[in-house]
Amino acid sequence: MSQFTDFMPDALIEARAAAARGEVPVGAVVVKDGQVIARAGNRMRALRDPTAHAEMLAIRAACAALKTERLAGCALWVTLEPCPACAGAIAAARLEKLYYAASDPKSGGVAQGPRVFDHPQAHHRPDIYAGLHEAEAAGLLKAFFNARR
Repeated sequence: MSQFTDFMPDALIEARAAAARGEVPVGAVVVKDGQVIARAGNRMRALRDPTAHAEMLAIRAACAALKTERLAGCALWVTLEPCPACAGAIAAARLEKLYYAASDPKSGGVAQGPRVFDHPQAHHRPDIYAGLHEAEAAGLLKAFFNARR
């Protein structure tokens, strides 16, 4: 049996870096065999790209690093519940596990809203673990948006 390692602190580092750039503080890392192979924070504003969510960027980087379009045996750690588009990308990439910190009642697509992985047309459903470091991730988001008001 392998030992559990928590990679949410790595994703939180990416979220803080995104906030420092003026982006919504969401961070993600892709892990394979106990090693971070890709990391990203939101870059929608910097790239002027509405698909430049942390999850999408981390998935793209992981696929490039592994030279494959499928991420079997990999886990995604993200600080906010993925939106429906990111959940679709997670399914398409065949990520084995999804760990997320804060729930997203407004825009989430995993436990909220459309619940992408529960849909009969979902191609793949990862093992899902929610709530790891939830208070810290939610606090980053709350502070970010309070500063904007």
